[in-house]
Amino acid sequence: MRDEATVSEELWKRLAPLIPVRERRFRYPGRLPVDDRAALEGILWVLRNDVPWRELPTTLFGVSGVTCWRRLRDWAEAGVWQKLHEQLLAECNAAGLLDLHRALIDSSHIHALKGGSETGPSPVNRAHPGSKHHLITDATGVPLATIVTGGNRHDVTQLIPLVEAIPPIRGRRGRPRRRPRYLLADRAYDHVKYRRLLAARGITPAIARRGKPHGSGLGTQRWPVERTIAWLHQFRRLRTRWERRVDIHQAFLSLACSIICLRKLRGSF
Repeated sequence: MRDEATVSEELWKRLAPLIPVRERRFRYPGRLPVDDRAALEGILWVLRNDVPWRELPTTLFGVSGVTCWRRLRDWAEAGVWQKLHEQLLAECNAAGLLDLHRALIDSSHIHALKGGSETGPSPVNRAHPGSKHHLITDATGVPLATIVTGGNRHDVTQLIPLVEAIPPIRGRRGRPRRRPRYLLADRAYDHVKYRRLLAARGITPAIARRGKPHGSGLGTQRWPVERTIAWLHQFRRLRTRWERRVDIHQAFLSLACSIICLRKLRGSF
C-alpha cells in the first residue's frame, strides 16, 4: 500500500498540470465537480484490481465509478494519458535511463468478452472475440508505444505502425529522437516487405528468420519486452478486455505504461 500511495502521489504531480481547465458556468453552475485527485485514485484502483465500475468502493474514494469512467474518457479525449506517458519518457531520457539504440517489439493476446471495436476471432482461443496488445520498448524494456488491434490481426501488420507511433522523446539537448538504430523481433515479423520498409526508415532489422532452427541468439536480447508484457498483465484490468470502446482500453494501457516508466525513474527495475 505504501508503494501504491507513492506511485499515486508522483503520478498526480505530473498529471495535474495536464488536465484541461473546466469552463466555469455562472448562470447554472450545478453541483461542484468531484475532485480530480479522487477520480485518479478510483481509476488506479480499477486498473490494479479489475473491479466493475459500479463496484468501486465509494466510501473509500468519495467518488462513484461512473464519475471515474467519465474522467478516464474525458482525459483520453483530451490526450492527457498520452502526454503523461511522453513526459515520463522525457524524464527517463534526461536521467540517462533509456537505451534508444535498440528497440524491441512483441504482442500478446487477451480475451475481449464483450466484443466491441478492434476485436476479432482469436486464433489461440477457439475463435472467441479477442484483442492484441502490440508493444514496442527500448532495449531495457521501457514501453515507448502501444497499439490495440483485433485478435485476428497478424503481428507483422503492426510493425510499421508501432515504429511510427513512437513519440518524439525529449529530455536531452538536440533534436528529439524517434527512430531506433536496430529493431529486434521474433520470426512472426519476418517478411521481406517490412524489412525493406524498416531499412527505408534507417532502421536495421534484427528479426529471426522463418524456417530456420531456433537458437538465433535474439532471445538473450529480446527478453525485456516479454518481461514488460508480463508487467502490463500484472494490472488485472489489462488481462481481459471488458471495455467495448477501444479508446477506454487504450487509456488504461497508456496509464499502465506511464506507471512502468515511473518505476524505472524510481529505480524499481
